[in-house]
Amino acid sequence: MHRLACDPKEEAPLEPALIKPPRRPDLEGGPAVLVVNTRSRSGREAFESARENLVARGVSIAECHALSRADRLDAVVDRMAELGVRRIIVGGGDGTLSRAVARLLGRDVTLGVLPLGTGNDFARSLGIPADIESACDVIAQGYTARVDVGLANGRPFLNAASLGLATGIAKRLTKRLKQRAGKLAYPVAAAAEVKDLRPFHIRLKADDQELSLDVLQLVVGNGLYHGAGNMVAPDARLDDRRLNVYAIAAPSAASGLEGTGRGQLQDIVTLVRVALSLRTGEHVEHPAVTSLRAARLYVEAEPVQEVNADGELVGRTPMRFEVAPAALRVYAPAPS
Repeated sequence: MHRLACDPKEEAPLEPALIKPPRRPDLEGGPAVLVVNTRSRSGREAFESARENLVARGVSIAECHALSRADRLDAVVDRMAELGVRRIIVGGGDGTLSRAVARLLGRDVTLGVLPLGTGNDFARSLGIPADIESACDVIAQGYTARVDVGLANGRPFLNAASLGLATGIAKRLTKRLKQRAGKLAYPVAAAAEVKDLRPFHIRLKADDQELSLDVLQLVVGNGLYHGAGNMVAPDARLDDRRLNVYAIAAPSAASGLEGTGRGQLQDIVTLVRVALSLRTGEHVEHPAVTSLRAARLYVEAEPVQEVNADGELVGRTPMRFEVAPAALRVYAPAPS
């Protein structure tokens, strides 16, 4: 285990999801707009229930949109923001939320989150429950938090960006697989991807430090969770103004067995052992894991690697990662 602390200040978290507790906004936000991606895992079935539950809780809804095309979602969110709507409630998975956030940065808008996807890691990082009724309760209570947004070559992401195994898994997570397997879609895709596993070399520049590694996976996190409930780091927070990063080393490269059957078995065993501790965050103590925190990260890879962010392919290396601190206002559970 290698831990590089690229910022000397360690802040003690006040609650599981955030450092700074949510607070009630000073001003009424006005009527809200509801936008639901009907192609998300439970979006089509949840649309009417979401609308009814919000209205029953006293949330004034100006417009409702059930959309199946990404470009229509972009157009609706853009139009609502330009018209001065200050509350936009988005139902869908993490990819849908990231897409909406890309249109909301820099605007005076509060995002309401209805977790209707497969992973729902942004909602999980915020502490928003998975069921529609409870998620609507969070919005109706009116507590808001300012959270960071990650940037991958300028493209926003909420949870994590990754290279290697996680990107291969994301490519296998088709709509059909998500609909049929539900929460089991991730392990099913992982089992299929691991047979094609290949180590790759990365060069990292994290703030003022540089590092070279042969790895199986690199994860760059903005929030606490990625991959349907895996922790990026146990102390990661959505408002810590830092990227939390971990890399899983390839033992086959260190042993000189890369490209052999024995080397691949070494790599798979390492991945399985790390994966067993991802739910608790204990992976950062594994000897094959290097973890660090940084405000900025530049990544090069050989061979060139595709980069996945919040379940969507966003480009190839080299890639620059940054934090847009406190860039998004979002409804969050009331402080206990």
